[in-house]
Order: sequence, then C-alpha cells, then structure tokens
Amino acid sequence: MALAGIELRYIVDRLSGQIDGYYVNNIYGITKNSILFKLHHTTKDDIFLMMSTYGIWTTSTKMGQIEENRLQRRLRTTLLRMKMTGIRQIGAERIVYVTFEGFGSEFVLVVELFGDGNMILCSKENMKVLALLHSVKVRHRTLGVGSEYAPPPPPAENAIDIFDMSRGDFDGLAGAEIESARWLGRTLGLPKKYAEGIMHAAGIAPKTPGQQLDESQISAVSESAKKMIADVVSGNHTPVIVNSSSGGAKSEALPILMKGGTDATEYTPVSSFMEGLDSVYTTSLIKMARDAGASGSASKIHDLQTQITEQQRAVDTVMRRSDAISGLARSLVGLVSSHGILSMSDVRVAPVLEESGAMIVKEKGVHILRISDMDQDKNIVGSRKIPVNMQAPLQSVASALFDEAKRQARAAPGIQKIMEDAQRRLDRLQAKATSDRSVAGETAATEIRKKSWFERYRWFRTSDGSLAVGGRDAASNSAVVRKQMGKDDRVFHAEVHGSPFFLLKDAINPSDVSMNEVAHATVCFSRAWREGMHGMSAFWVAPSQVKKSAPTGQFLPKGSFTIQGQRNFIRPNVLRLAVGVVCHNGDHVLVCGPAEPVISHSIIYCTIEPHGSDLAEAAKRVRMEFLKLDEDVTKKIPLDDFVRVLPSGKSQVKHVGRGGAVAADTGNNPPSQNLEK
Repeated sequence: MALAGIELRYIVDRLSGQIDGYYVNNIYGITKNSILFKLHHTTKDDIFLMMSTYGIWTTSTKMGQIEENRLQRRLRTTLLRMKMTGIRQIGAERIVYVTFEGFGSEFVLVVELFGDGNMILCSKENMKVLALLHSVKVRHRTLGVGSEYAPPPPPAENAIDIFDMSRGDFDGLAGAEIESARWLGRTLGLPKKYAEGIMHAAGIAPKTPGQQLDESQISAVSESAKKMIADVVSGNHTPVIVNSSSGGAKSEALPILMKGGTDATEYTPVSSFMEGLDSVYTTSLIKMARDAGASGSASKIHDLQTQITEQQRAVDTVMRRSDAISGLARSLVGLVSSHGILSMSDVRVAPVLEESGAMIVKEKGVHILRISDMDQDKNIVGSRKIPVNMQAPLQSVASALFDEAKRQARAAPGIQKIMEDAQRRLDRLQAKATSDRSVAGETAATEIRKKSWFERYRWFRTSDGSLAVGGRDAASNSAVVRKQMGKDDRVFHAEVHGSPFFLLKDAINPSDVSMNEVAHATVCFSRAWREGMHGMSAFWVAPSQVKKSAPTGQFLPKGSFTIQGQRNFIRPNVLRLAVGVVCHNGDHVLVCGPAEPVISHSIIYCTIEPHGSDLAEAAKRVRMEFLKLDEDVTKKIPLDDFVRVLPSGKSQVKHVGRGGAVAADTGNNPPSQNLEK
C-alpha cells in the first residue's frame, strides 16, 4: 500500500509548487502513524496535508483529532505558526524532507516510507533527532532522541538513477537468468506492478528470462521503462482507482492503469493521482482510526463488565460464607441447649460440623475449624479457616463464629459500593461509545467545502445584496487591492492607522445604504474597534485614485497604498457589528459585518460591540449563544471560524436572535434575546 519512489516524486513535485507562503495552522493526530497538517495562507485556500508512514498526500476531507500519537504533541509544540518552506525527496528513495522555518529556528521533518515507516523531527542545523515515531536500532543505523539522523545506507555507486536512465543501464538484462520483470524490480527499485507493467507495455511476457531477450526487445524494455517513469513523474497520465478481484472494495490508486500490473477487475478514473490517493488512503485511515477507537472502547467496556461480574461474585461469596458460618454457630448453640454439649472435643460435635461442611484439622500444632465455601450448586470452591480452642466452652466458640460471620457480612457493602461505581463508569463509557460512533459517522470526517474567492477575506452582503470585501491584515490588504479591485468598484479606508481596505464590488450606481454600510465595516474592522475610538470616519475613492507604488523617494509598507485626489468621507454613528450564519452555495457559513444587512441575511445572529472579552473568549461566547439557538447548524462550524470572523480586540455580545432569513421563510418575527446587563 506504500507509495513507490516514482509516485512519491510526482507528489513532492506537486506539493513544492503549492506550499509557498503557507504556515502551519494546526496539527491533528489521525492514527498512531498518521498526522494531518492544516496549512493556512492569508490569500489562498487552506491545504490539508496528510503525512503517514505509507504516504504523503493532500486531502479534501476535513478531520479533527481522532487518535493522538506520541509525535503529534511535540510537533504542535514545535511547528505551530511556522512556515513550511520546502519539501524534497532524497534521490529516488522513499524518504522526504519537509522543512519549516520561523521564530529564528529551522526544523526538518523526515518522513520514511519504507519498512514499517517512520517520522523523525530534527533540528535543521545539525539534524539532531528531537522526536520520532519509532526508535530504530539495526546493524547499519540507530535512531533515537538526541542522536544525529542517519539515513539508510546509500545505493551502490553503480546504481541506476531511474530519473535519468540510458539504454546502457539495461545491458545487464541480457545476461540475467531470472525473470525480466524481477530483474527490473530489483535493478530499478520498482514495485512488481510497475515492473510487470513495463514488460507488458514493451510487448514481452514478464516471466521471460532476461537472457532470452534479443537486442531489440531490451531496447523496447528500456524505452518502455523510461516512458512510464516519465509519465508518472510529470503527471502525463490517466490515474485510476482499481478494485481488487476479491470483493470490489477500493484498494489502490494508480497513476497509470497497467496491464498485468494488478489483479484489478474494475477501475474508476479520477481527475488526479492525488485525488485517487485521497480517496483510497484517507478512507482507509479513517476506518483504522475509528476501529482503533472502537476497539479501545470495547476493551475498556469488557474490562469493566468483567470487574463488575467479579465484584458481584465476591459479594455473593462473602454473603454465602457469612450465612454458612452463622448457620454453624446456631447449630453449635443448639447442641448446648438441646444436648448439654459443652466442648468442641465432644464426639457428638463432629456430625454437626460435617453436615455444615466443616471439620477440625490440625496445622502446625494448632486446631483449625475449616469451613468449606459452596457455590450456588453446592460445589466446594474454597474454604475459610478459623483457629479454635478445643478446651473452650462451646458457647464461646459459637460466639466467635457469630463475630466472624458479622465481619464477613460487613465486607459486602464496601464491595457493593465499588461495584456501583464501576457500573456508573460502565454506563458513561457505553453512552460515550455510542455517541462517538454517531458523531464519528457524521462529523469526524467531512468533505472540505469549496470556498468562494471572497471568503479568504472579510466579507458581507450589503442590504441591497452588493458584495463588500476587505483585508484582514497587511498581506490580505495588499491582495484585495492588487488582485481583486475592479474598475467599477468603490475603495474604502478609515481615517486611522491600522485600517483595512474594503471594496464595494461592481458599484456603478451604489445606493447610499450600501456605501454607508461599507464605511461602517471599514471603521469597525480598523484599530478603532480595538481602542474603542468612537466618532472615526471612513472615506471612499475610485480605483483610479489608488496608486500601488510609492511616490519617488518614499517607501510604502506592505498593505499600504497612496491615495490621490478627493476623498469622500462617511462617519458611522456607532461601533457595532453583527455575526451571523448565512446560507451560501448550499452551506452554512459565518459572516460578520454591519448589523442591519447581516441580521436580514442570517438564520441566527448576535450583535457585538467593543470591550469585554478577548478574541478567543468572545468567539466561544458567540458560538455558545448560537448553539442555544440552532445546535444542528452551529456544531458543524468550528470555533476557528468564529475567531476568524470577529474583529481584532475585545468584544462583548449584546443581543442574539433569529435573523431575517428565518423570518422571511416563516412569516414570523424572529425571536431574540437582549443580553445587555
């Protein structure tokens, strides 16, 4: 199932062109041997990159933490917020170096895809191992925390570079006594499926011994091998998912459907090899993770059930033992009252003892009263030994037995309490296991929603439906103006340092309402919110007035531009925004903007004002209020999305309710709740 070296080269080449400018936003444990990186870019869509001991691929499946592993915690501590600066394959080996840089440090994550696979975090400066999935101690290398990373031994000096082969590299095939496909696999380091696929493409049976091939056939094998490898690496291929002949389940993704290379009876074309890997590998990982979780829960449930059974057996045992001892004591008291027997040494005591399953034995010179423990079927399952003084009055012995029976009975409530605690833990675990299975099936892995271009930025729809888009930071500010500004837009900026640029898109004849709403958003998302600066104004200009370069002899910081000509000022009356859940392309998404348009377009909403809780706490509060209003919708929206839409600085929730999108459907006024104290 692990990737071949040529497949890995294709993936690494594709990823190298994708990750530029991305940083690590989050890291999730998926299985014991698989880790998911969420990579974020200020102006591009997030990338979800899976690294496993049998492959590296991007996934369209959004997953949260499923199964923590020992390496993931260290990776989160070390690599969060760092830029992913490079990814490269070591020769044709199934080894990848992924480099990270930030905060004055550089690290390399080595992913090994051979054998059992491994992931090793190293400092880039000296390749010292900081953490790894599996320690290694074999003849040719040792890997452990604190050691220097040692790759496997390099190939022989005369080894063939499969990415730069010539006809002469295949001369050895002419004298080979083994099958041609086997020679290819060994010499080029290719899996059986590729070796046999090359032979079939050359028109030669894979099992033909190399020494039986003539010059033209060896040349055909050479050309076939070079073409197949080049097609796989370059992406000049038609990828498929093949199904094994034994069941029809998805089993393998291939960049090329090769004759004779697999036992496939069915195959499904896919748009890219990466998509095929995602379909096969991600599905397999999720199943393994859930099975492991289910197995772990089942094991814990079984252990608790066994514990409760043993505890119940212990309660039954001590109660039967107490009853047996007290019954014998009553029999001895009866001997005193009815027969006048006063001593244990009286021969008439023995039949009574025998009837009660007891007898007098002598151990190390001491007389012992041994009372047999019986199960429910009267089978002897043990015994209780009580020292007795044969010369003591029989009533005294009976009294001692009554005391022992009471002592045995006193153990039962303690065991019963432990058993009840175990039963409560079992009930909680069974309920959690049921819930986890349900949640796992619904939300642990979901398809990543395809976002519209404007969702990379701050955005909202004005009251009349026009689109407003603004920057989040210096990088996205720059992107809004340089990449998204059109000739018919209106450009907004607040009259304060630390303001975003907002665009009112396609504003040929914009309404005053839309203009005022965008000006309002521009001020609220500026430093004015963080500082609580009321009374600030925003201005708008035409795109032609925005100059993307600094005047001669001057310097413009990133995200800044020069404004020429007349500025048109608008002053909002209040610093207030609304966060709402709107329907967009069939999905529920968060939006934040001026209260009136957000409320009218939202299913549920809350209004916020400056001051109060910091960004993270405010996001949690908004999500909590939304959960009260619509749990089914809100629980599918991660907390990160709430943090992302809120303005920088502290915020306080003032009012929550159901928005106009619901009111329009039902004909009812939206219920709401004022949270002002």
